[in-house]
Amino acid sequence: MSRGLGLTLVSTLIPGLGFVLGGRKKLGAFVMTLSIGLLLIVAFVGLTKRDSILATAVDPSRLLLATAAVVVLGILWICVVVSSHKLLRPISLTATGRLAGSMFVGLLCFGIAVPTTVAAQTVLAQRDLVGGVFKSEDDSKSATRPKVEDKKDPWANTPRLNLLLLGADDGVGREGTRTDTVIVASIDTKTGDTALMSLSRNFMRMPFPEDSPLHKKFPDGYWDPNLGNVEQPEYYLDSMYDNIPRTYPGILGASDNEGADVMKVSVGEAMGLKIDYYMQVNLKGFEQIIDALGGITVNINYRVPIGGDYGAGPGSNSERKPSGYLQPGPNQKLNGHDALWFARGRYGLSDPSRQERQRCTIHALVNSANPQALVTKYQQIASAGKKLLRTDIPQEILPAFIELGLKVKNASVSNVDLDKSKNFPTGKNPNYEAMRELVRKAIEPKASKPVASTPSTKPSTSTSTKRPTTKPPTSTKPPAGTPQNLNDACAYDPAQTGN
Repeated sequence: MSRGLGLTLVSTLIPGLGFVLGGRKKLGAFVMTLSIGLLLIVAFVGLTKRDSILATAVDPSRLLLATAAVVVLGILWICVVVSSHKLLRPISLTATGRLAGSMFVGLLCFGIAVPTTVAAQTVLAQRDLVGGVFKSEDDSKSATRPKVEDKKDPWANTPRLNLLLLGADDGVGREGTRTDTVIVASIDTKTGDTALMSLSRNFMRMPFPEDSPLHKKFPDGYWDPNLGNVEQPEYYLDSMYDNIPRTYPGILGASDNEGADVMKVSVGEAMGLKIDYYMQVNLKGFEQIIDALGGITVNINYRVPIGGDYGAGPGSNSERKPSGYLQPGPNQKLNGHDALWFARGRYGLSDPSRQERQRCTIHALVNSANPQALVTKYQQIASAGKKLLRTDIPQEILPAFIELGLKVKNASVSNVDLDKSKNFPTGKNPNYEAMRELVRKAIEPKASKPVASTPSTKPSTSTSTKRPTTKPPTSTKPPAGTPQNLNDACAYDPAQTGN
């Protein structure tokens, strides 16, 4: 009895061996050859055909076929195990022996069925994510998306890819959607080196290209001259996403996300860049994906408020104090809730300080995407990803985007200081021309390697005299416009904590 069970176990690990030992040599040889052949093909493809794997991972049709293949192989494996046991078990067995054998085989089949089911569910989760977030060019509309002819090498004539990263703050009690986070990521498509530039949410007079229909509506930038040179919250950068499409629907052309197209056009003009694509992050989905990844690790250089609202200004709720604070310290492991407030907390702090923390959050998120978390929690990550992202990146170039993302993970990511003290001491009339020059110098080839610097700059003081402002001690920073490596910018700086 024990010999038969042992042989059944071995035949499970080497499909077909049970048939050979049971006298069905031709069938066993066929199954063994087929099994070994499949393993060799998988190994060969995994080692030499990464492009094909990436293409399959982002193609809903291929993913559906992959799911079916996983299920069929699992069923065939179980059939081989059961059949092998029938050939290998002794002819004269007691009822107890038959029951024990059946239970053992049942456990083996269960051991096959569980990973097979998990694998199929994971592939389906990937298919659901790709189909839910990334639409094909034929099934989506964008007034600003570039037309790519070569889907396999879309960056052939694109030395730098410019992405607009938007954080949508559409929480409870807020009217409409305010894009409080506006970051441009300019990526060198050859090396993956990336420059991040943050724009302040309260920028006024955002420009539009002269050939844009929006320039005719706002020839002097996005503001209302009739109101005078005063703060105009309904003409802040973060209001464009909602206000312009509502006032001028369809002005840029057919689009699945008019607000994002408006932002791409205006932010690109302000920075002197052609924005290729956008990625919009829903804050609640952001919290869930951080939890799915097991948290992120950041350095906190000063107290960061959790919650809090001034009760005035666009997107505000009723006035309230923060419910608590994230305390300073190195290598702080944050869950989704705390990571979200690390990125968006601003009560008593200024927008530039929040922009810096948002860049550090992106940096930490990229570094936290380890293979173990992706494998063990992929279904959670995919589910959160559907709620997290909205984009105009088409399915057809996703393999190339994944390749580029792998380069970015291993390349230099730097912050470009747009010089607040000189170029936008307030948001009423920023010097966009000067900012364009800083961006141009920062991303030109000779400046592709960021200059090493001391840790992050302190958060700047709030311009409002009515709002409390946290003002950590001064720390050294590189000259304005100099790309600062985010490893330095996001380092722990005890000088800022006062310790």
